[in-house]
Amino acid sequence: MTQGVEFNRLMLQMRTMQMEAMGKPQPVKPTEPSVNGPGFDDLLKQAVDRVNELQKTTSELQTGYERGVEGIDLTEVMIASQKSSVAFQAMTQVRNKMVAAYEDIMKMPI
Repeated sequence: MTQGVEFNRLMLQMRTMQMEAMGKPQPVKPTEPSVNGPGFDDLLKQAVDRVNELQKTTSELQTGYERGVEGIDLTEVMIASQKSSVAFQAMTQVRNKMVAAYEDIMKMPI
């Protein structure tokens, strides 16, 4: 996958996470049945795996750059670092919103 396509896909995921964190509902496509879609736990696991993958890639690029591997330039390392940083921050915000929602639910009287 080219970097441009990967970047666009990452930005779309980040916007989706941001909208979820802000509590804004995502539009559902009318042809897409919501009952048969992936579960929340699957989506959350995919998001965490994606953040982990970005962090591993960044680490590998940083190590390669430090060792002087040809074909790895500083710009590429910095972009990968920023991608993983933004993804981690977004994931942290989603987690914070989930914890706050859980705490609100636990405070509700039965």
